Amino acid sequence: MKHLILGTAGHIDHGKTSLVKALTGIDTDRLKEEKARGITIELGFAHLELPDGLCFGIVDVPGHEKFVRTMVAGVGGMDLVMLVIAADEGIMPQTREHLDILRLLGVKSGLVALTKRDTVERDWLELVTEEVRDFVAGSFLEQAPIVAVSSRSGEGLDELKSQLSLLARQAVEKRREGPFRLPVDRVFTVPGFGTVVTGTLLSGEIGIGDELELLPSGREGRVRGIQAHGIKGDKGQAGQRLAVNLQGIDLDQVHRGDVVTPRGVFHATRTVDVRLDYLASAPRELKHRATVRLHSATYEVPAQVILLDRDTLQPGESAYVQLRLKEPALLLSGDSYILRAFSPQITVGGGVTLDPFPPRRRRRNDEALQLLEAFGSADQQSTVQLIISQSLLSGITFDDVLMRSGFPRKALETTLTALLSAGGIVQMVREPRLFLARSAVDTLKQGLLQELASFLAANPLKEGMGKEELKTRLPRRSDARFFTPLMTALEKDGLVIPDRDIIRPAGQTARHAAAADGLANRISAFIAGGGIEPPTVKEIIERFRCDEKTVRDNLALLTRNGQVARISADLFYSTSALDGLREKLVALLREKGEVTPPEYRELTGLSRKFLIPLLEHFDSEKVTIRVGDKRVLRRR
Repeated sequence: MKHLILGTAGHIDHGKTSLVKALTGIDTDRLKEEKARGITIELGFAHLELPDGLCFGIVDVPGHEKFVRTMVAGVGGMDLVMLVIAADEGIMPQTREHLDILRLLGVKSGLVALTKRDTVERDWLELVTEEVRDFVAGSFLEQAPIVAVSSRSGEGLDELKSQLSLLARQAVEKRREGPFRLPVDRVFTVPGFGTVVTGTLLSGEIGIGDELELLPSGREGRVRGIQAHGIKGDKGQAGQRLAVNLQGIDLDQVHRGDVVTPRGVFHATRTVDVRLDYLASAPRELKHRATVRLHSATYEVPAQVILLDRDTLQPGESAYVQLRLKEPALLLSGDSYILRAFSPQITVGGGVTLDPFPPRRRRRNDEALQLLEAFGSADQQSTVQLIISQSLLSGITFDDVLMRSGFPRKALETTLTALLSAGGIVQMVREPRLFLARSAVDTLKQGLLQELASFLAANPLKEGMGKEELKTRLPRRSDARFFTPLMTALEKDGLVIPDRDIIRPAGQTARHAAAADGLANRISAFIAGGGIEPPTVKEIIERFRCDEKTVRDNLALLTRNGQVARISADLFYSTSALDGLREKLVALLREKGEVTPPEYRELTGLSRKFLIPLLEHFDSEKVTIRVGDKRVLRRR
C-alpha cells in the first residue's frame, strides 16, 4: 500500500481544520485553548481513507503568524499539500509565507482548496479563482487543481477527494530502503506504557524491538510499540504517520525536534554546506556572518551564515553557504530547510542541504565551490570523487561518504566500484573501508621516499631506516594503517626493498662499502685485537674520541657487513673470535652432553663480564638451550 502524508497550509481562519474534519470526521484541535479561542495552535493529525483504497495521514498546521515555527514543523514530511484559501478573503499574508515555505522545503505536489464557497456569490468565486491562479503562477501549484468547497454544506468535497486520489497515484513515495528517521513532532505519555512520540517516518522501516538512538542527545532505547492511524502493528514504513512507544527514554528526555534513528548509524552535525535561495520578499540584504533561525524536519536552531563566494546576498539571489549551528542537529544531504529572520520574524530563504559534514571552508575557495556544484549535479562519480579527494591525506570511510553524499547504499557501492576500477581512488583499509584519492596516495608515497632519503643523508653509514621509525614519519592527519599498503605499493614500484625490520631504497646494497676503509675498519681492527674479551662501546668511544652515535653507526655497518657480531647493547665480537668460542662450546657439549658456566669459563678463560652475555647470545642463536643452570645442545 502506498503511504502518503497530506498537509494543510494557509492563513488563519481560512477553514483548514474545518475542512479536515469535513473530510475525515476528526477534529484535529485537541487542546482546550484551541477550542476556546477557535484557532489552531498545535499540529493536528487525522487520516483519510478514499474509496479507491488510498489512505492519507493528514497534518493540519496552524495559520497564525505567531505559530509559523509550528507550521514549519508539520511541513517536513508532507508529500501533498492542500493550500487552503477562504473564498471570502482571498490571498492573505500567511498564504504567501506558507507558499514560500512549502516551495523552499521541497513540497512538489498539491492543490488549492477554496473554502467557504457557500458564503460568496458565483461571480466573486470566479474572481478569487483567477486571483489564486495568478498567485500560484511559477510555483509547484501552477497547474494544480483549484477546488471550491464548503465544509459546512459538503459541497465540492467529492471533487476534492477525487482530485486528491489522482494526485496520490502520481506521487512518489518516500524511500523505504536505508535506516529509519522519525522526526518527533509530539511527545506524551500513556499510563502503563510510558513515553510515546509521533512523527512522519521519512525513510526506512521501524519495527518493535529495534534498538534506537535519539538525536542529537544520543540517548538510547528500544521500540516497545507502534501504531499507524490508531492501529497497532509490528512495523512502520516510510511515509506513514506513526506513534512509537519508546522503552528506556523518559518523557522529559525527548522533545519536539529530536529524531528517532537506529542506534549508531547517524551523527548530528554543527556545520552544513547548503544551497540558499534568498527570497525576493526578504526585507534587506543578507550579510556574511548574519544570524538566523534554521528550520528543518521538526526542529529549529540558531545558525550563523557564512557566505562562501561573496560578502552580501541580495533579495532574489542564490548562493552556496555554510551554516554553523549553535546546537547540533541531524541534517543529511538532500534535506530541505528554511531560514527565518529574528527581527522581523519572517521567512527569508531556504533550500537543500548539500554536505552535512564539511570542513570549515576558506571563503572563495574554488575546490569547495566545485564540490558543492557537483552535489547539485546528476553525476554521482564526480561527487564521490570530490568528496574523497577533499579528505586530502586523512582519507574517508564508506559510512562517511554515504552520509555526506546522501546517495542510496547500492548506488554508492556501484559508484565506488567504478572509481576503484578507473584508478581514481584507492581502498587503503579493508575494515572499516577507508578510501584515499589516487593523488593523495601518490603524495604519501613521495613523502615517505623523501623521509627515507633525508634519514640516509643524515645517517650516511646506515643502509636503511627502521620500519617503525619510518611509519612515524607519516603526516599527523594521515592514518597509521596506511603505512603497510603504501610500503607494498612502493615495493611493487621497485622503489624500496624491505629487509627484515629495515626499509632501504632499491639499488642500495653496496652503498657504504667504501666507508669500511675509514673509521669502521679501524673499529673492526680494534675489536678483533681484543680477541675473546673485546673492548666495550664506551672503550671504543674513548679510543677514537668520537661521539656515541658515530661509533654505533659504524658498528651497525660492520654488523651488516658481517665483520662483527652484536652480543649485547655494549658488546661486539669479531666474527672470527665468536666462531672460535662457539666451536669450543659445541665440542664440549658433544663430549659431555651438558655444560655449566664455570665449566665453559674453565675451558675458555673468559671472565664473568663476557661469559654470561656470550652464553645468552648462543641461546638466542638457538645453538644451545638453558636447562636450569646448565646448557645443552639444541636439537636441530
